[in-house]
Amino acid sequence: MVRRPVAWIVAVVLFVEAFGIAAVNWFLGVVVDRQDMSLAGLDPDMMSVSSKVGGIVFGLYFALCGLVALLVALRNRPPAGFGRILLISAAVVHALLGAFAWGLLGPAEFVFMVVVLALIVLLLMTYDSPQEPADAVPGDPKGDGGAKGGADPVTSPPAPTTP
Repeated sequence: MVRRPVAWIVAVVLFVEAFGIAAVNWFLGVVVDRQDMSLAGLDPDMMSVSSKVGGIVFGLYFALCGLVALLVALRNRPPAGFGRILLISAAVVHALLGAFAWGLLGPAEFVFMVVVLALIVLLLMTYDSPQEPADAVPGDPKGDGGAKGGADPVTSPPAPTTP
């Protein structure tokens, strides 16, 4: 079974990423605050506060996505409703961040974003496919594990009758 380990890995990666995004944006806010310079006439305090608030918001967003993945791992059931939408949006965000990372940061960051994107998509896809029961016999159309108790009336020929 690959479903649960993927869900655990996605949860851990998203929690680490949530902390990292929040920490980097908080650090950038502190740097802007200590620079005491304006960018095109913008207020440095406003830029500092907006960087910190943006980091907290994105950190909470990724933490919430990590919580959804954690619940999927604990329950071993597919995400549904709002949780599924959150994971799909996280996949889209990682695709966009990967595209920007290639141009702005380099190939290593791009590869990281693509790996996280692939993990989220793998989580969504593995829980989409129906899972066979543990006692299922390959090629068994009924899915009853080849249970005893008579022939299958659909596939077996009718019994001959004697006059």
